[in-house]
Amino acid sequence: MKFRPLHDRVVVRRLEEKSRSAGGIIIPDTAQEKPNTGEVVAVGPGARDEKGKVVPPAVKAKDKILFGKWSGNEVLIDGEDLLIMNESDVMAVIED
Repeated sequence: MKFRPLHDRVVVRRLEEKSRSAGGIIIPDTAQEKPNTGEVVAVGPGARDEKGKVVPPAVKAKDKILFGKWSGNEVLIDGEDLLIMNESDVMAVIED
């Protein structure tokens, strides 16, 4: 299925966290918190300012990002769990 987010919305795929602690203990899935890092899958065209001009988004597809713990809405697209959030919910772009 093809999809395109609207306005300043961003579609994000969560990145998996490590399942072992620093001491080597395996952490079960039920005890792990959901990761707050992800990869941008798609980005909308941008929000409009007071004058009606489109402001382009600061993130782009394939960016690795950090977002808030309770940010976004979970959706199922083509059998994959994704998040749709406003660009303002993105706190940082992670650069390697």
